[in-house]
Amino acid sequence: MCLSRKYADKGNTKNKTGNLSIVPCSCIPVFKSLITHRSSLMNIYAIQSTGTKATRDGFGQGLLEAAQRDPRVVALTADLLESLQMQHFKKAFPERFFQCGIAEANMMGIAAGLAIGGKIPFTGTFANFSTGRVYDQIRQSIAYSHKNVKICASHAGVTLGEDGATHQILEDMGMMRMLPGMTVINPCDYNQTKAATLAIAEHHGPVYLRFGRPAWPVFIPETQKFEIGKALPLADGSDVTIFATGHLVWTCVEAAKALAAEGISCGLINIHTIKPLDEETILDAVSKTRAVVVAEEHQRNGGLGDAIANLLAHRLPVPMEYVGVNDSFGESGKPAELLDKYGLGQKDVIWAVKDVLDRKG
Repeated sequence: MCLSRKYADKGNTKNKTGNLSIVPCSCIPVFKSLITHRSSLMNIYAIQSTGTKATRDGFGQGLLEAAQRDPRVVALTADLLESLQMQHFKKAFPERFFQCGIAEANMMGIAAGLAIGGKIPFTGTFANFSTGRVYDQIRQSIAYSHKNVKICASHAGVTLGEDGATHQILEDMGMMRMLPGMTVINPCDYNQTKAATLAIAEHHGPVYLRFGRPAWPVFIPETQKFEIGKALPLADGSDVTIFATGHLVWTCVEAAKALAAEGISCGLINIHTIKPLDEETILDAVSKTRAVVVAEEHQRNGGLGDAIANLLAHRLPVPMEYVGVNDSFGESGKPAELLDKYGLGQKDVIWAVKDVLDRKG
């Protein structure tokens, strides 16, 4: 399965310092594989959590800073001020804040009108209410005319937890990426969500920004540049490439570390922008490993996995596995337990990697 594991004990010696010595012989290609594998281990182990914060907190801070930078930024919510962490914005800029009440469709219409007037409106409510409840208004009033509205959606996926299936939308990225001209972003931690919020304020056009409720590991550096449409490689690997988005990026970091201990070298790429997809980075990574796993807190249908599968089917067909919800609604429960139940845990990533490597041969 893994070349470096298979040949690790062949043709090498140790020098007096105990370090591996490479000797000229017919096994040089093997040693190159071993060196690559050792390098990928260093990369993946370098990724460490510095604590936990909710991605919605990153949105709240990013929105405040965006408003401080640009007086055109305004904010709207549908009776979920503190759930979206928008209270900081309201306190600093009360004249630029609009409480629309439990009337999400109306909020989207108001946002469209504000955009016509030259403002940069950020709407805030739960992901289910940001998409499923108002899809017609988004399509007709925002996407069709390419209005500069930022649709910001919290409490996405099963990590919403106890609120249950009626609130745990799992099809939202698929719905939004199908709208022509809509940018779809799903950051992975507090720092990346804050950076994404600032980035979309400078981007002209409709954006869907998805984030979550629970405290989650923070591991992307605060200084990491966020570039819309540009994937973020986190670790090199020679056996398989894992593409992950949102909360499952950290899950895949932990899975890749566990797999590295077994001698399996995983490349890991954070796909924070679902649309437009960074095709160049994806194809470059897959051309090296020829095996793919995609992980997302979303239905298997319509999300990142389908976007990458579509690309690879046309350009570079390889064995591929999905880690995602398999045609099911969620339920009430604790986030960690729901991730495991719905096939979104670390063990599911490990299984998918081993399965795709078996098919790779």
